[in-house]
Amino acid sequence: MGESFIAEGLSYRVAGRAVVRDVTLSLARGELVALIGPNGAGKSTLLRLLTGFLKPDAGRCLLNGKPLAGWSTQALSRQRAVMRQQTQLGFDWPVEAVIGMGRAPWTGQPEPQIVSEVMQLTGCQPLAGRQYGALSGGEQQRVQLARALAQLWCDGAPRGWLFLDEPTSALDLYHQQHLLRLLKALTAQRNLHVCVVLHDLNLAALWADRIVLLHEGEIVSQGTPSAVLQADDLARWYGAQVHVGQHPLNTTPQVFLVS
Repeated sequence: MGESFIAEGLSYRVAGRAVVRDVTLSLARGELVALIGPNGAGKSTLLRLLTGFLKPDAGRCLLNGKPLAGWSTQALSRQRAVMRQQTQLGFDWPVEAVIGMGRAPWTGQPEPQIVSEVMQLTGCQPLAGRQYGALSGGEQQRVQLARALAQLWCDGAPRGWLFLDEPTSALDLYHQQHLLRLLKALTAQRNLHVCVVLHDLNLAALWADRIVLLHEGEIVSQGTPSAVLQADDLARWYGAQVHVGQHPLNTTPQVFLVS
């Protein structure tokens, strides 16, 4: 299929300050990549540059060999979807209608069958018929994930590039696990390719194929969770005293704060 996503030399400044500096990154098919780093490292800004919502001061992003700026809005929206950290709607729609918004690049009217399939996949059926504005923050996050997957739905599955900005921030333990297990399973089928900003290093360790560590707008480390989550490196970049051990059930590294 020749699918590829490459960022070349991305830089972005805000009020004269470099927020992202010369970032080059390749995203692979069927891979779950986690962006991590301390507050202010530039994770969310980088995500917005990768998705085309911000225009870089230097560098470019290439989707399937073509610069993002060269894609029509509709064609790009069929290839990549974004779940932002907070999504405030200026109107109050039922959950099904919000999820159905994801189908806009494909059809004038959302297909009830696809909306139903996506709701089942994301565990949103209990929210059916409710107004989006009446949902908790965590419930809204689940609906926004469903909307993003609906946007990429093609031939019975989500296909393409999915970018998420801290999708687990308002979720309880069950729904954190459900969301990341789902993303991992979908990427394993190699139709969906995921890049996610995560605050929780242990969630990144458990589910990411590759971790990219940002500090002051630069990539300072990337690789497998075991390669990136080294106690000395984390102390250096986060400024916190940590101990890195091993998950009791597998070989995943787990990060513990030192009291």
